[in-house]
Amino acid sequence: MFTGIVEAVGEVVSVTPRGESARIAVRSPLARELKLGESVALNGCCLTIAEPPAEELLFDAIRETLEKTALGDLEKGARVNLERAMAASARFDGHIVQGHVDEAGRVREWKKRGADVQLFVQTSREFAGQCVPKGSVTVQGVSLTIVGVADDGFDVALIPHTLEVTTLGDLATGARVNLEADVLGKYVRKYLERVLPERRA
Repeated sequence: MFTGIVEAVGEVVSVTPRGESARIAVRSPLARELKLGESVALNGCCLTIAEPPAEELLFDAIRETLEKTALGDLEKGARVNLERAMAASARFDGHIVQGHVDEAGRVREWKKRGADVQLFVQTSREFAGQCVPKGSVTVQGVSLTIVGVADDGFDVALIPHTLEVTTLGDLATGARVNLEADVLGKYVRKYLERVLPERRA
């Protein structure tokens, strides 16, 4: 489990095809603190350390991961958000994040709002239906609070600190982004669909 609070920004050293999968190498100071088999959220996608870390973190991404998440767009030199799995004794910031990407949305628009920046993300109607104003959402592994919801997307406000310590400020209009809806909202919606089937969206 993760919290959506980015610990470090890494740099992709290489993406090497291996049949239908790929080996992703990332340079990060976290390499000194991680071990083989540990889980790391890479841009919000839970991956496993594939080899004992030295100077780089090595991950294997299968075909489905590459096709259904924005990890398939990674290239050498790209900056990525990294978060280690949460320790049981750690202080809980952000919100509950599983690292299971629901879909890859797209950056629709950026707007400047004083010192803050508003980011509009285009999604499927299904994903938008799981979003609520003031609720939580994960974008590229970053826990954010939703400002507004439309039929085909949502928007969030980014403070200068978030832009400084994550890669969200690197995103160009049209870029794909990994999205994960709030897991608590998913369970509530599933329960209501079972007990109130006539109200199903």
